[in-house]
Amino acid sequence: MNAIEAQNLGKAYRRQNLGGTPTLLGSFSRAERRRAEEQFWALRGVTFKAGRGVTIGVIGPNGSGKSSMLGLVAGTITPTEGTVRTEGRISSLLELGAGFHHDLSGRDNVYMNAAILGIPREDVRRRYDAIVDFAGLREFMDMPVKHYSSGMYVRLAFSVAIEMNPDILLIDEVLAVGDVAFQMKCLDRVRDFQKRGKTILLVSHALETVEQFCDEVLLIHDGRLIQQGNPADVIFAYLKSYMVRIGMLNVEEHGTREVEIRQVCLRDATGRETNTLVTGQPMTIEIRYHAQRRIEKPVFGFNIKTGNGFYVFGSNTQIQKIPIEAIDGSGIMHLVIDPLSLMAGRFFLSLSIHSWDHTVQYHRQEDLHPFIVKTGTDAMGVFHLNSAWRLEPGS
Repeated sequence: MNAIEAQNLGKAYRRQNLGGTPTLLGSFSRAERRRAEEQFWALRGVTFKAGRGVTIGVIGPNGSGKSSMLGLVAGTITPTEGTVRTEGRISSLLELGAGFHHDLSGRDNVYMNAAILGIPREDVRRRYDAIVDFAGLREFMDMPVKHYSSGMYVRLAFSVAIEMNPDILLIDEVLAVGDVAFQMKCLDRVRDFQKRGKTILLVSHALETVEQFCDEVLLIHDGRLIQQGNPADVIFAYLKSYMVRIGMLNVEEHGTREVEIRQVCLRDATGRETNTLVTGQPMTIEIRYHAQRRIEKPVFGFNIKTGNGFYVFGSNTQIQKIPIEAIDGSGIMHLVIDPLSLMAGRFFLSLSIHSWDHTVQYHRQEDLHPFIVKTGTDAMGVFHLNSAWRLEPGS
């Protein structure tokens, strides 16, 4: 039996027009307008299933309907159409501080949240120390939560949610607020939940985390389920074409097009086209171009930025003293980065072809090729630096 089954699920809201001074005549006109008023569908026609013990990621741009979908599964939102059925106890982290009473202490909120979930007070009393220890907030538990920082909110909310031993755990991006050490602690607990056969529905913009933890991924946009399937395939589609098409990336493309970049493929160590590369392994960028006429001494260049726009590295064939006498017609330029020293994260690749004297930009693609990097190490940072330790005992 499935833990979650959603069939043709949809949620609609009405747009409110609050402008103007109310009058008797206006009330009649507003009534007419209201009848013809178009509904805003936050989510519509979504059908999916989640088996017991399966972790499903939900990705998509902001405002696409991801949070509405989780709210419908949690039962905090009533569907306008369709049905959703769940089996087992649900714990949800849908919004920062949701379910907390700001004037109550952390201790009181633990008991109140548990009561909402139907947990007997005696059970909470037995688990209280574990909740507090996981959150690391023992000295703050008698303080009103209105004085908590956003990170403290997340730590307490997550600690309560997981200690209640749910069958289904719903997580909506809130882990991104916590500090790195607590995020790693939470992800370890998610792994433990997976081993224990819990069902997890995870909304996140951290695509590398989604690929690492999820068995399946749903891509949502404009309230519709666009794609469902293997994490690598869905994330690849999202990054390579969909994010660009909906204008999520700061994409800039210009040039004379005397030489045009026709197609770009990123390939891993096995030669497979992918958007997910691995630290320490080779990354090959295959650039298919077409020159409208013979171009003397062209320069091919690239740069890489992090997801937040930090400039990581850039170079070109001129800097690397790789002369290209001329190009004419179609060809393929291969750029190999071996080993790839980037650490886990989301990155954006820019490509360019310009003249030797830099006066003519034939074709430039700025941030047009997003990719993610994953790593098998617990080290942190942007780059992997080869390092060795040597202990010299004292005399």
